Amino acid sequence: MQIWVGLGNPGPQYAMHRHNVGFMAADVIADLYRFSPAKKQFQGWVQEGRIGQEKIVLLKPATFMNESGRAVGEAMRFYKLAPEDVTVFHDELDLAPMKVKVKRGGGNAGHNGLRSTDAHIGPDFRRVRIGIGHPGHKDRVHGYVLGNFHKSEMDALADMLGAIGAEAEWLAKGEDAYFMNEMAKRTA
Repeated sequence: MQIWVGLGNPGPQYAMHRHNVGFMAADVIADLYRFSPAKKQFQGWVQEGRIGQEKIVLLKPATFMNESGRAVGEAMRFYKLAPEDVTVFHDELDLAPMKVKVKRGGGNAGHNGLRSTDAHIGPDFRRVRIGIGHPGHKDRVHGYVLGNFHKSEMDALADMLGAIGAEAEWLAKGEDAYFMNEMAKRTA
């Protein structure tokens, strides 16, 4: 069993924010693999399903980004899993828009959702870093991540999210390199 977490902020006013791309990825995966309807649990919304042979619990924390680690920690303890069984999908300023990279462990690069998750379960979880690009200056970051994707980005966003869903089986198998390779092919 694995826990896959989509990071974002709850509420319709945040739905298309760059910071919510983790929620978007979780929604695409849940739809594509026909996960159970969402239920309120672990301070978030939970959906269960299978990808290949793996049982996956999808979690979207309802605690806002800064406190999302509380939900992740609660779910991990409930299922008696280790940080290595947790995958977090999140926005990444330091990647070009719509590029996707996977890594295990590491720092939080100022990302409050990662900082909170790290505080609650430690740093050894897998991260699916979804590139949103950088606005150019650190003073513009807050407004940028809390801003909506532009209309001109919608086709590329849909393609990238569709590719994440289509290639999710590689992640479920722990084949991170294959996942990234297939993502690169699909989004080239």
